[in-house]
Amino acid sequence: MTINFDTLQASLVLYGLNALYAILLLAVGWYLSGAMQRFVTRALNVTHRVDPLVTLFVASVTRYGVLAIVGIAVLQLFGIQTASLVAVLGATSLAIGLALQGTLSNLAAGVMLLLFRPFHIGDDVEVAGKAGKVRSLTLFMTELVAPDNTQILLPNGQVWGAPIINHSTYPSTGEVKVTFPARAGEANALADHILKELREDPRIDDRTEPAVRVSKVIDAANPAAPVVELTVSAKVKPLDADAVRQRVLDHASALLAAA
Repeated sequence: MTINFDTLQASLVLYGLNALYAILLLAVGWYLSGAMQRFVTRALNVTHRVDPLVTLFVASVTRYGVLAIVGIAVLQLFGIQTASLVAVLGATSLAIGLALQGTLSNLAAGVMLLLFRPFHIGDDVEVAGKAGKVRSLTLFMTELVAPDNTQILLPNGQVWGAPIINHSTYPSTGEVKVTFPARAGEANALADHILKELREDPRIDDRTEPAVRVSKVIDAANPAAPVVELTVSAKVKPLDADAVRQRVLDHASALLAAA
């Protein structure tokens, strides 16, 4: 078997140049996809009529579309005919569909979330066992920000297939009610301390005034020092209700222990 080194050298040079061109093309395509994503985002934000959720989704689709075109161009650069590639993919579409059914379901769910828009950017939601503020919606993932500023990434399939509780759709506040016993002679001072603590809490709704009242007498066996039940009530955001309730309980326990 005779090896034609001239032909081999020419082939190596040709494929080497193609590989170099492909790397350059991928680099340019990656930069161009990001630039197109930013351009679409700015263009849609200028109108002030497009929902931010739609803006993020369309910008994401634009980026992936540019990357797909670049991928096809790289294949053609190496002499791979896209028509034959499509035929091969068509013959193996069943296997690919089964292998990527999770990814495809997330893509389809992202489209449905975009069309029906059960939530918007900045909404406080509970979905798939997670609670937080909606940050973004992409082709495959929904991003939430938890109350402790933790990032939560949920596949769109889980978001679309689970009950969605949106606390921001109908503007309202939750209510915190805490009851605990106190001696009647100490109830007024205790109520004043708790009211002061609540008024300084930024999570309390400033449109309403927190209240502490005597709900009932629970022990009148000793007329000199009867025991009453104090009820603390305040309006807060639903996501803050548990934290505020715990703060009231801790503060009340400390005051009762000191008394």
